Amino acid sequence: MQYDDPWYDAVASGWGEPAGPKAPVSPARNEAGEVYLAVQRSAAFQEVRSRYLRFVVPAVIGFFVWYVAYVVAATTAPGLMARPVLGAVNVAILAGLGQFLTTFVLTWAYARHARLRRDRAALELRWDTQEMTRGARGGAS
Repeated sequence: MQYDDPWYDAVASGWGEPAGPKAPVSPARNEAGEVYLAVQRSAAFQEVRSRYLRFVVPAVIGFFVWYVAYVVAATTAPGLMARPVLGAVNVAILAGLGQFLTTFVLTWAYARHARLRRDRAALELRWDTQEMTRGARGGAS
């Protein structure tokens, strides 16, 4: 079979390249790497990261527990899940719809938390990082 793809014979990055010594890292690239490491160590970055983790870790644990409880109840307590609540609507249907509702609520809460507690600080970090890397490279890029 013949491919008409112009990239068909192109070597993927890092594949098929000689195993000889690597080209030395340019000083500007090394300085830019140091900028990112300095930003990562900064108090502002640590604050943004801790705000992120303070929301995400409890949210993930809570949702996972809720999901596992739903699955366990569905498999081990079929009588409970089949109990009618309102007409043909039973506990299993309400719990399943609750899973979808929880997903939407968590998405909304995450977006709100990011907008109110992290986005401004993360944007300031981004701008500061770009300015520092621009300076490390020796001018505008």
